[in-house]
Amino acid sequence: MQISSRFTMAIHIFACIDTFEKDHKLTSEFLASSVNVNPVVIRRLLQQLKAAKLITVTRGSGGAAIAKPLDEITFLDIYHAVECVNHGELFHFHENPNEACPVGKNIHHVLDGRLDCIQKAMEDEMRQMTLADFLKDTRAYIQKENQ
Repeated sequence: MQISSRFTMAIHIFACIDTFEKDHKLTSEFLASSVNVNPVVIRRLLQQLKAAKLITVTRGSGGAAIAKPLDEITFLDIYHAVECVNHGELFHFHENPNEACPVGKNIHHVLDGRLDCIQKAMEDEMRQMTLADFLKDTRAYIQKENQ
């Protein structure tokens, strides 16, 4: 199981916006050059982040901007905006366990609650992590590198 790279790319986009907003037009091409992906991928992510009201996007000369105070955007907000999690469930259970098998017949009863606990723990942690904290650390690393 692996969360797609959309989440980390979205975090990367926020770091770029925060870092370069005063000096550069934050277009999908500019952001894609930092993330090192095709601008189409960035445009899709920007659309998702915009739909979640986490960023604004001005076509033409504007570019992307963060729409809310950094301490009001959590990693969970970003995750929910960009991850295509089926029905809110992190884990996709295999479709048809064999009902004639004693394991297959009972696997949901035994495993579902545990998977729910794992997802809740992950979401609780992500809820505690804000962009403000992450970008503070990012700025410190960039500043240290420039010294």
